[in-house]
Order: sequence, then structure tokens, then C-alpha cells
Amino acid sequence: MIPGPRSRELIQTLRRYEARGVTYVDERFPVAWASASGATVVDADGNHYTDLTSAFGVANVGHTNAAVRTALAEQAGKMMHGMGDLHPPDVKVRLLERLAEIAPGDLTKSYLASTGAEAVEFALKTAYLRTGKSGVVAYRGAYHGLSLGTLGVIGIEKFRAPFAPMVASSATFLDYPDRDADAALTRLRSAFEADRSVGALIVEPIEGRAGIVVPPEGYLRGVREICDTFDVVLIFDEIYTGFARTGTMFACEHEGVVPDLMCVGKALACGAPLSATIGRPHVMDAWAPSSGEALHTSTYLGNPLGCAAALAVVAEIERLSLVERSRALGTALGERLQRLRRSRAVRDVRGRGMLWGVEFSDAAFLIELVQRALRDGLILLPSGLDGNVLTIAPPLVIAEDELWPAIERIEQLIGGS
Repeated sequence: MIPGPRSRELIQTLRRYEARGVTYVDERFPVAWASASGATVVDADGNHYTDLTSAFGVANVGHTNAAVRTALAEQAGKMMHGMGDLHPPDVKVRLLERLAEIAPGDLTKSYLASTGAEAVEFALKTAYLRTGKSGVVAYRGAYHGLSLGTLGVIGIEKFRAPFAPMVASSATFLDYPDRDADAALTRLRSAFEADRSVGALIVEPIEGRAGIVVPPEGYLRGVREICDTFDVVLIFDEIYTGFARTGTMFACEHEGVVPDLMCVGKALACGAPLSATIGRPHVMDAWAPSSGEALHTSTYLGNPLGCAAALAVVAEIERLSLVERSRALGTALGERLQRLRRSRAVRDVRGRGMLWGVEFSDAAFLIELVQRALRDGLILLPSGLDGNVLTIAPPLVIAEDELWPAIERIEQLIGGS
């Protein structure tokens, strides 16, 4: 039975002690995870599942990756915490250097944090210091985190509405394009012309939470050109799409576009809480040198455990050729998923690399599919503004004899519903 008795017991305990509004619970969902390795998750009752979510895009190099685990253990044996903005750990310095080596273009200076939301907030602060302009252009459907600062640029109203009186109203929201690049770029130019207080534009190269929405070819290049024309700082949120997920190390490389600031996280440290804002020196240098107390910092800035894990992740991506694997396996995955269009229940299939979305006509159909799949040993993730998009984003190390049976089972569930 799934959920099994131990999972049910743990979830009931969780309901007693966890704040409301966090974990969704009903009789069929969720299960309590006990361990995970590669693309396999084991719950508290010993049931095994194939994870097609990478745990929200974190486990690109696989759950409990051996090299990352070793790096964490070795670092824990030496030092678990440093004084990141006062006496920096040596491993922090090594990671900063490594990020400069792998980031596109001249993105060579970084700020390290713990969560994606922190990276976004730092990017917004940096853009303001660089331009002196408080206005921001963002996109409907965008997800940049749920901290108070990021709520000002998140394009999903249900997250903003309960806190509207507290949320900054400096953002102009545009529709995220999925077809006509020229028309969308015309709207963007008009927005900049109408509001000269705009100092930053923040965009996901592929919108993730909105349901894996891929912009039309040439759009990101056009955005770069328009931002240059109006002296607007261009921020790419690559928290979900970075680290080989889309068939390049970062999704912006598909169009050869280099932002002024790039936010990364999730897969950066494969489970250790770590994020970064990586920027062009002339933009990052809008911050004045520290006079002894940093203007923006946190206790866990450059945490040694996270830095060690991130160095191991980058090494694993290179050792296992995961950029190339994501591109090749992702092409085959996309071709297979496109067949789902034959079903009357499926409205669209879209994606790139190992990040795909299957859009259904009915959200209730998808929720039922996700719960039935769980009982069949598959962990799936619904997304989309209406909750009707199935996200397929397995660990990049998933074996083909794990992936294809999982996809076949999804096909059967769709066809049999």
C-alpha cells in the first residue's frame, strides 16, 4: 500500500508540528522519503520510486552522488562553518574562482548565498546600485522565490495577493512570449520607453514553475540588445535551468546571450543549501568596497560545506559529460514525449534538454495521474499556472533502463485514463 503505514504515521506527526500551508496531505499523498540514490527514492516503508523531478531540479548529478558525499564528509572533517565575510574559508575562494571559469562570457564576480530567493534579492539590489533606478520589468508566470523581496517580481498572483500591502510595487509585468519574438520585443521596447525609471529586467530563460515555457528563438538576444540600448541591467534567473539541465551548462548559452547578472542555485550544490549571483565586474562593482561591515551579507555566506559540494558538482558534470548527455538524451526524451500529443488529454509538449513540460487540458486529470503514478513507483511534479502541466526533469545521470520504463508507464496511465 502506498502511502504505507510508516509514511502515514510520519506525515500525521508532521501535520501536528509543521506550520500550516506547507505540505499538502490527503489519504493518497505524500510519502515520507527515507533515502535516495541516483534517480531512485526509497520511502519510510521501503517502497522504491523513480524520481522524474530531480527533487525540484536539485539532483542533476543524482541523489546522494558519491563524489558530492565524499566532498561533504571531507569538508565536515576539516571545517563546517567559517566567517564568510570576515575570515573567508579557503574553499569559498576556490568556488568563486571556479564559478568564474564556467559562467558564460565575462561573468566573473559572485555573491554566495543559501537560497535562490537570496540570490535574486542580491541581483535586484545590485541593479539598483548600478543604475540608481528602482523600476523592474518582470514576467507573468515568473517564479523567483517567495521571500518578501522577491514577491515584488514574481509573476504568479496567488503568491503575491495575500501580502499585497507589504509588497513593493516597482515592477512592470509583461507576458512571457512563447511564439512571436518580434511582437514581444516591441512590447518590451515600449515598456522601457514609457517608464524611464526601469533599471533592471529579470527573466527566466525558460519559465519553470509556469509550466516549462520556452521563449521563441531570438527573443533573449533581442532582450539583450534592448537592455543595452536603455542601459537596463539584464538579470537571468537560471536557478532551475542551470548546470546542464537544458543541454548546455546554462540555458542562456542556447542563444549565446550573456546577462549582466545570473542567479543560480538548486543543482549548484546537489542538496547542500547554496546559491550565487554571478555578474559582470563593472555591474558587481556598483557595490562599494567593504569598510569593515558588509552592506549585504548573511551568517552562512560561503558556507564551507556548500562550497565543497558545489565544487564536486561541477567536477561531476564535467567528468560524466552531463552537458552532452543532457543534450543527446533530452533530444530522445523530447521525441518520445511528443507522441503524447496523440492523446486528447494532452494540449501541448514543450521543453529542451532534460527539462520538459506536458500540458493537459484538465488539471484534475493531471493530479489524478500524479497520484496514480506514485502508487506505480513514479515521483512526478505538476506545474503550470493552472496546475495542468506535468514537469519531466529527471536526474541527468538516470539510466535509460530506468527512464524509458517510467515514460512508458506515463504513456499507459494517460492512455488508460
